[in-house]
Amino acid sequence: MRIPARFAPILFSAMLSAIMVCIVSAFVLAISQGIHAGFTAQWLKSCITTWPIAFPTVAVVAPWARGIVGRMTA
Repeated sequence: MRIPARFAPILFSAMLSAIMVCIVSAFVLAISQGIHAGFTAQWLKSCITTWPIAFPTVAVVAPWARGIVGRMTA
């Protein structure tokens, strides 16, 4: 199954935000509370809670950041 190219920015935002949320929430949880018996469940809850904020943020900020980078580079 292929997704039409017009959905590429939305798919990019979804994938980037999901990857970042998973990595950052695991890191913050491990640093603040250590690896413990309920780590995985707490980490998944954190991911599910924060991804709805991260996804629209990336969707809005990514084009803006690309524009700035485009103006800064040759």
